[in-house]
Amino acid sequence: MNDASDTINRMSAVTISREYGSGGGEIAARLARRLGWQLILTSAAYLDPALMVSAPPEAFLSDRQVYRDTVNRVVKAAATRGHVVIVGRGSQVILAQRRDVLHVRIIAPFEKRVAYVMQRERLDQHAAQSRIKMKDLDRTRHLEIEYDRKPQDAQLYDIVLNISLLDLDSAVEVICSTLQQKAKLLSAKTDELGPSVGLSPYPGQPADFRPTER
Repeated sequence: MNDASDTINRMSAVTISREYGSGGGEIAARLARRLGWQLILTSAAYLDPALMVSAPPEAFLSDRQVYRDTVNRVVKAAATRGHVVIVGRGSQVILAQRRDVLHVRIIAPFEKRVAYVMQRERLDQHAAQSRIKMKDLDRTRHLEIEYDRKPQDAQLYDIVLNISLLDLDSAVEVICSTLQQKAKLLSAKTDELGPSVGLSPYPGQPADFRPTER
């Protein structure tokens, strides 16, 4: 195993949030294959039954609190197990306090998302546009209702990747590079990180500086 892989494997997980039709799900799958990590899809159809033993299926499907607790448990258990790529369902919020997790948001211009959905799902333009709007709204509502956050909030992510001028494999490369860089800094203290670290003061005040009036 090379040095880059050794470094990356210090991390436990990558969470992928995505606009519908941005290719985020495919990027997550390719990333998992590239890393040799497990892909975790957190929609109801893909949740691990072994992690849902405390809730009967009918409760899971009908009770919002049961659903939220189950998803939280699945996501946290997956991250604890380690080396997983987790797609959606608020994982960027659930694991926000873990430094060994990289949080990624995938976006793309609306017209390119329409083209993606038309091609992948064999829909006409109008149907693709309607589906994208519906799915984006569903995802936004889910995060707002369950976690009081908006998926568009850039503060939830380490990197927001607009793939309008990238192919999917290039996006995977960017994520892998970011994952490696974050892994290198796991041992650093939080006060040793951030935009001000290692910088000297400006030689003079910025041109647009206005002193506070007293």
